[in-house]
Amino acid sequence: MHVLFVIDPLPRLKAYKDSSVAMMRALVARGHTLSVALQGDLFIDAGVVLARSTAIELVDGADLHGHDWWRDTSDAQDIPLPRFDAVIMRKDPPFDMEYVYSTHMLEYAQAQGAKVFNDAAAIRNHPEKLAITEFADLAAPTLVTRDMARIKAFHDKHQDVIVKPLDGMGGTGIFRLRAAEPNLNAILETLTDNGERTIMAQRYIPEIVQGDKRILLIGGEAVPYVLARIPLAGETRGNLAAGGRGVAQPLSARDSEIAAQVAPKLAARGLLLVGLDVIGDYVTEVNVTSPTCFVEIAEQTGFDVADMFAAALERAVA
Repeated sequence: MHVLFVIDPLPRLKAYKDSSVAMMRALVARGHTLSVALQGDLFIDAGVVLARSTAIELVDGADLHGHDWWRDTSDAQDIPLPRFDAVIMRKDPPFDMEYVYSTHMLEYAQAQGAKVFNDAAAIRNHPEKLAITEFADLAAPTLVTRDMARIKAFHDKHQDVIVKPLDGMGGTGIFRLRAAEPNLNAILETLTDNGERTIMAQRYIPEIVQGDKRILLIGGEAVPYVLARIPLAGETRGNLAAGGRGVAQPLSARDSEIAAQVAPKLAARGLLLVGLDVIGDYVTEVNVTSPTCFVEIAEQTGFDVADMFAAALERAVA
């Protein structure tokens, strides 16, 4: 296959731990070829969706801590997306209007015959924090609103809650509000922009000290290991970007139960790769834009997550 990655600039990637780079390496190992394009390289001309893309090859034995792990093998060319065997959308958030426009262009490309993963409309229709509301029986008590009075009532009821913006990533903008929070009003005013921005509130889950687990679903099946992202001492957030420590461990019985309930539904919608965030017994996020943790799981367990993804992509394209 010739696979196009719509991705952030390659020099910005930390190749030694980047899941997209792991995908590329697995695909090349299975005999496939690669091209890359930035989100801004997508365009529509006379109704046809194209990408200004560059063919690349991976450099054998390169130091993945450096910037010489790939090389261009062609000049940039304008290529209609259906000419690629698969298009993988791996642009990291923010999920802003430019991202939304990209999903529309990718959806139009699908109508023209392109095979896009994850499905463009499914990415757009599953905002990563709001998507848990479809699985309310698997989530801790959750409120989505911009009404500060409602949030305060939710806080009064549960005493210990987490509040966060709907468009954050890497743990940004997350606050824990304990029973006696002297900065309650200031925090809510800031997060909601004085009632103009919708946020999420969830009952605090004390099992966060055991880790915020990432369950990877690939082609409707769960990877047999999770990455538990364990917060620093005194920290509420387990995100690796916030200093959390990643520890791979086998799926628990509850993890398997959650995956069995969620995976078939999401796979049927064209979501080839999903990252569920689970704390204790509860799903806290459904990540569909650019799920990670491939490398950490592979290094600690020997299970080749990227090869599982490459094989699932082959099946999906076939």
